[in-house]
Amino acid sequence: MIISTTPTLQGHEISKYLGIVCGEIVIGAHIGKDILASFTNIVGGRSNAYESTLRETRDDALAEMVEEATKLGADAVVGLKFDYTVIGQNGSMMMVAVSGTAVTLA
Repeated sequence: MIISTTPTLQGHEISKYLGIVCGEIVIGAHIGKDILASFTNIVGGRSNAYESTLRETRDDALAEMVEEATKLGADAVVGLKFDYTVIGQNGSMMMVAVSGTAVTLA
């Protein structure tokens, strides 16, 4: 499956637009990661715990979107976009959403 943030694919002709496909993952805060992140905020630096969780969540959302596109018979997804949103009481959860247009190629 070809995935691109661009609306076209160089060297490929889009033959059919199958529709919008999405993947959404919501993750909750984890007390252990919150403690590590708080320590990182005090001493400075990057929060590896949050970064790895974010990367994992993004990959899961992408896999969910690709699965949806595959069910439609797509060869590619174009116009890919990621959104990150804090939701829930006191911002206790985060949603990672990915969307694009499933297409078939000539």
